[in-house]
Amino acid sequence: MTTNLTPEQKAATVIVSLGVDKASKIYKYLSEEEIEKLTVEVAKLGHVPSETTQAVLDEFYKTCLTQKVVTDGGLEYARTVLEKAFGESTANSLLQKVTQSLKSRSFGFIRKSDSKNLFSILQHERAQTIALVLSYTNEEMTAQLISELPPEKRLQVVESIARMESASPEAIKIVENEIKKKFSGILTTDYTTVGGIDYIANVMNHMDRGNEKLIFDELGRKDAELADTIRKKMFVFEDIITMDDRSIQRFIRECDMKDMVYALKNANKQITDVIFNNMSTRMKESIQSDMEVTVNVRLKDVEEAQQRIVAIIRRLEEEGELIISKGGKDDIIA
Repeated sequence: MTTNLTPEQKAATVIVSLGVDKASKIYKYLSEEEIEKLTVEVAKLGHVPSETTQAVLDEFYKTCLTQKVVTDGGLEYARTVLEKAFGESTANSLLQKVTQSLKSRSFGFIRKSDSKNLFSILQHERAQTIALVLSYTNEEMTAQLISELPPEKRLQVVESIARMESASPEAIKIVENEIKKKFSGILTTDYTTVGGIDYIANVMNHMDRGNEKLIFDELGRKDAELADTIRKKMFVFEDIITMDDRSIQRFIRECDMKDMVYALKNANKQITDVIFNNMSTRMKESIQSDMEVTVNVRLKDVEEAQQRIVAIIRRLEEEGELIISKGGKDDIIA
């Protein structure tokens, strides 16, 4: 039933079948180009018989399952699981399609590595090499690895990732050959978008408050324009003043009041006023009272409390519970 549909039409069928709420969450992980292509296909899709929709969803599920078992347990493990589940013929077809997709990815070895092993390999490499490899990891691991680097190299890596746009197959091959003593890599056949401002902004969003401030202080002195560009893509504690009242009230309900007390100990008056203006009188008086008796607070504790609050705000934004205004295409029209 699905043989007459293009991959794009199948993707549109999956999106439509998920419903608006679930589909909107998937859109967050797509590039602008992917969103545009998918939206066009959805608009052109028209009526799809229920039998075809069911067949597309079944194929999608099997593909997802196949990719997971291949990644988690290897090819032979995946073959055993899939043959038991779907039979030899279907298993072979699924494996062929998924393994071709996996082979098109660079630095596949990273998905099998933990941050400690990866750091032991990368710490002595050039900043540009580290930046290229880290551009293929998730933001959380990249933030962790950058945090462990010496301050000077840390800054160089952040700069390199921010300025990175594309890497040629030759450049990727050189880097992979340098570290393939412990890991095996898969070379892409195309130019691949890596790094860039959006990626490093997400990395900085996952970094602890102390390292975040240190990097921006140093980067601001070296290249103020680049630092400002990255900051505009991020959300930091000081950006609370840009949020609307309803969003501020929403995240306040989620916060531990002890974190709020610590976070406001080192906050400027503008932030303090904005937060207090969105609290009940009773809550405001309680926190002010606690702030007065909370003394000799370590800067590290203040920064960690602010980071936890920011993490809550980012989570609520991902869940669609509040709005973080970042300007440009994210401007809100009342």
